[in-house]
Amino acid sequence: MTDTVSRETTGPAPGPDDGSATHRSLPLDKVVFGVAAAAVLGFVLWGALAPDAMGSATTSTLTWLEKSFGWLFVLTTAAFVVFSGYLAISRYGNLTLGPDDAEPEFSTFSWVSMMFATGMGIGLIFWGVAEPLTHLNTPPMGMAEPGTPEAARLAMEYTFFHWGLHPWAIYAVIGLAIAYFAYRKGYGNLISGTFRPLIGDAAGRAPGKAIDVVAIFATLFGSATSLGLGALQITGGLDNVFDGSGESIALALLVIWVLTACFVVSAVTGIEKGVQFLSNANAIAALVLVAFLFVVGPTVFILSTFTEGMGAYLTQLPTMSGRTGAFDADQATWLNGWTIFYWAWWVSWTPFVGMFIARISKGRTIRQFVVYVILMPSLVSFVWFSIMGGAAFDLQLNQGKDLGQTLADEGTESILFTVLRDYPLASITVVLAIFLIAIFFITGADSASIVMGMLSQHGEEEPKRWLVVFWGVAQGAVASVLLWSGGDDLRAGLTALQNLVIIVGGAFMIVIIAMCVSLMKALRAEPYESTLPTRIRRAVQHVQERDEQEQHSIALAALGADHEEIVPESRDPHSGHPGQPG
Repeated sequence: MTDTVSRETTGPAPGPDDGSATHRSLPLDKVVFGVAAAAVLGFVLWGALAPDAMGSATTSTLTWLEKSFGWLFVLTTAAFVVFSGYLAISRYGNLTLGPDDAEPEFSTFSWVSMMFATGMGIGLIFWGVAEPLTHLNTPPMGMAEPGTPEAARLAMEYTFFHWGLHPWAIYAVIGLAIAYFAYRKGYGNLISGTFRPLIGDAAGRAPGKAIDVVAIFATLFGSATSLGLGALQITGGLDNVFDGSGESIALALLVIWVLTACFVVSAVTGIEKGVQFLSNANAIAALVLVAFLFVVGPTVFILSTFTEGMGAYLTQLPTMSGRTGAFDADQATWLNGWTIFYWAWWVSWTPFVGMFIARISKGRTIRQFVVYVILMPSLVSFVWFSIMGGAAFDLQLNQGKDLGQTLADEGTESILFTVLRDYPLASITVVLAIFLIAIFFITGADSASIVMGMLSQHGEEEPKRWLVVFWGVAQGAVASVLLWSGGDDLRAGLTALQNLVIIVGGAFMIVIIAMCVSLMKALRAEPYESTLPTRIRRAVQHVQERDEQEQHSIALAALGADHEEIVPESRDPHSGHPGQPG
C-alpha cells in the first residue's frame, strides 16, 4: 500500500514532496510571465487612456453575461456545495492531501486565520454593516416594506447567503483540486496541473499555460480592485476620524502605496513569517472589535438577530440556491445585481484564493479540508454579520436613527464608522477598524503576490523575490492608474476593472467545472485501501506485513533453514522489532 501511494505521488512535475534531500528552485516560466505581463499592461493602458470606453464595454458585457449565464452561476455554485459535502462524507474524505503520513504545516488556528483573511477578510469590513443595512432599507426583490421587521429578516437571510456556504464551496473545490494534485500526485502547485487526468502532458503546454495566464490576470486585477476600494474605505475612515472634507485622490494614492510597500515586504518574508503572523494578528484584532461591540452593544438583540437569521437562512437555503428570477423580471434584475454578481466575483477570485488555500493545506485530509474551508469560515461570517448588522439594526429599528439615509449620503465606505460612532470608545474602535482594513488587505495582497509568483515559476512554492516584488508593485500601479483615471468619480475606473475581472471569472467557471471532473476521475483511481480510515488502514498494513513475514519464514523453512537462521532475517536489525523483509 505504501509503495502504491509513493508511486501515485510522483508525477511529471515533482513538487516539494518528491523526496529529494535538497530543493532546487524551479525556473521562470517565460511564456506565462511574459504573456500575463503584456496582457495586464494592455488592459491598464486601455483603462487609463480610454476609461469611458472601457467602462461602457465592460458594463455591457457584464450585463449580457449575467442575463445569459446567470442560471449557470446559480446552478454550478449550488452544485459545488453538494459536491464538497459528498467528498467530505464519502470514503474519499479519508485521503490525505499529500503522502499518507504527511503532517499539517500550520496550526489549525493559523490555517483558518490565513484562509479567512485571504478569502474575504476585507470584504467583511467593507460590507459588515453596509449590506445588512442596504437590504433593510431596500429589501431584496421588493419582498418586504423597507425598514420593517420582515425586511430585517430578509436582510440577514440574504447576507448570510451571499457570505456563507456557497462562496466558500467555490473556493473549496478549486483549492481541494490543486492541493490534491500538487501534494498527493506531485503535479506542481499550478491550476493547469489539475488537468493532467483529462489532457495529459498538454497541461504543461499551450492549453495549460493559457489557464495559468488567465489565473494571473484575474488575480492581479481582482486584488488591485480590492486595493483601490480598500484605500477609499480607509480614506473614509480617516475623514471620519479627523472630520475631513471628503475623498481625496492624493490621500487615496498615498494609502495605496503605503499598503503596497507593506504587503510587498510581508510577501518577500514568506508565508511562514509574514502572512501567518499578519493573519493571526487579523484574527485577534477582528475578535476584539466584534467582542467589544457585542458586549457594549445590544447583546440580546444581536443574539436574537443571529438566531432568527440562521433560521431563515437554513429554511430558505434550497429556494435561494435555485432562484434565478425566470418568471419575474424585477427579481431577475435584483439577482443579477446582487447574487449572480457575487457568485461571479467569488469565481474570479478562485485562482488566487484556491491556490493559496491549497498551499497552506498540505497534510490535511479531504474531510478536514471541506469542514474547515466551508463550515468554519461560514460560521464566522454569520457571527460577524449578526454582530455588525445587529448593532446597526438596533440603531435604526429601536433607536430611530435614519441609517438608510446616512448610507445613501455617505456611501458604503463610511457607514461602518458612522455606526461605531454611536457606541462607546468610538475613537478607539474607529482606529481599530481602519487598522483591520489595512491589515486584512495587506494579508490578502501579499498572498496574491506569492500566488502570481508561483504561477510565473512553474508552481514554485517559494518564488523568486523579484517576481513577488514585481507582481506586488503591479497591484499598486494598476489600482493607482485606474483610480486616477476616474477623474472626479474615483470609483469609475475601479468599477470598470471590477467588471472586467468578473467577466474573466465567468469564463473561469467552465475551468472549475472541468477541475471537478478531473478530480473525481483521479479519486476513483485511488487504491481502495488508501481511502480507508487511518486506524483501519494501519491495521490492514500491519496484517499485510505480518503475513509477508510468515510467508518469508515458510519459504526459508522449505529451503532447509533452521529457526535461528529464520528469526534474524525477519527482524529489523536497527530496532530489534519485526520488520518488513527487504
